[in-house]
Amino acid sequence: MRGILDVVSPAATLVETLEPIHAHPDRGAVLLDIDGTLAPIVRHAADAHVPEATRSLLIEIAKRYRLVGCVSGRRATVARQIVAIGTLAYVGNHGGELLRPGATRPEVDPELAAWTTRVREFAARALTPDCQRLRIRGEDKDVIAAFHWRGAPDEQAAEAAVREIAERAQLEGFVVHWGRKVLEVRPPVALDKGIGVALLLRGAPVSAAMYVGDDTTDLDAFRGLRELAQSGALSSALCVAVDSDEAPPALAREADLTLDGPSGVRELLEALLQ
Repeated sequence: MRGILDVVSPAATLVETLEPIHAHPDRGAVLLDIDGTLAPIVRHAADAHVPEATRSLLIEIAKRYRLVGCVSGRRATVARQIVAIGTLAYVGNHGGELLRPGATRPEVDPELAAWTTRVREFAARALTPDCQRLRIRGEDKDVIAAFHWRGAPDEQAAEAAVREIAERAQLEGFVVHWGRKVLEVRPPVALDKGIGVALLLRGAPVSAAMYVGDDTTDLDAFRGLRELAQSGALSSALCVAVDSDEAPPALAREADLTLDGPSGVRELLEALLQ
């Protein structure tokens, strides 16, 4: 199976498509989602890991390019544990946290942090014994509460219960966001990967940037990167979709380039090193 499904034009090669970033690595930024992009989707989120072959490529890319960062819906510290490369930057909680290379603690927006207690209290109430019997799994993401039902014995019943949680969350003033068999309950504060990308790139000596992602939340990163290009903060922005059976159709429509799963991402990383 081919790793590269589509490119900007039929005649263009992958290397040609990457030329704006590849030509001047000292001014290039390589930004990647983790789950479904660098790491294969797994039944339990805690089991996710980046394959060693991919890690090795990332280490080499970090040596060559000005800025390499991972942008995740997980907490930034958890994202760094999964990737296991301390020299990268990590944007966590969909733009709510920024963990700079070598830092021990992430930077968190004070307005967002103020909601931590309320989010955790809601999550404790929401994950009832009935939800636990359905094998709905809660995930504490500090300022975000996530509810997973992937792999539940009866995924349809579990999803129905999670939708009831979403209704209660909205009634209590929270914002809900749906991902791949996961519900996130968030504070009513501006929060998305586009904001995180802009924060990461702010002040960086970067002229060309690429973002690679596989889910709905990555559309915000696409749009954030293109806004930076439109404003003149970047001379070039490349948006790359990672295709899968669960990928939202809008992702491929808005992408400049489409890859076939994490194996395609590895091909992309290899091309960046050519």
